[in-house]
Amino acid sequence: MKKSDLRKGEFGEFYAGYIDQIEDDAELIQTMEQNTSEFVEFLNSIPSEKWNHRYQPDKWSILEMVQHIIDTERIFQYRALCFARNEQKPLPGFDHDLYVLNSGSENRTGAGLIEEFECVRKSGIFLFKSFTEDMLKIKGNMNDVNTSPRAIGYIMVGHAKHHQNILKSRYL
Repeated sequence: MKKSDLRKGEFGEFYAGYIDQIEDDAELIQTMEQNTSEFVEFLNSIPSEKWNHRYQPDKWSILEMVQHIIDTERIFQYRALCFARNEQKPLPGFDHDLYVLNSGSENRTGAGLIEEFECVRKSGIFLFKSFTEDMLKIKGNMNDVNTSPRAIGYIMVGHAKHHQNILKSRYL
């Protein structure tokens, strides 16, 4: 399945910015695997003394941002699983600032978060590999928007790319 296979109505406009960061001919599983390697390599290049850095006092630290990415990966994987299993109940949104505030990321290390991201993403890749083509197309409602599991996979990759770009431009 390629990104160009996505159809209108498979994701909300809010997520278009994430999905647009991915090439049209990008195959889902390969893209997830490649992004995992690239993102982990990038995170490993961040000096340990930078992980608590904030580019403004009211912005997240690098630790908090990476924890946010991990939390979001887990939430999106759950949503994809629900929709692939034809869940009909709407799934709620989440307050990412509240999650970061209560994450305890200030007690974590960069190395620990990198390892966790890699494990969580690899788990997600196995999840997406388990879905049939039909399962990937089943739409469910998340945060009042109809979304397919295949769109969620691309959103996850685009979300990590989005935050990597922010880290490069504002933190490092």
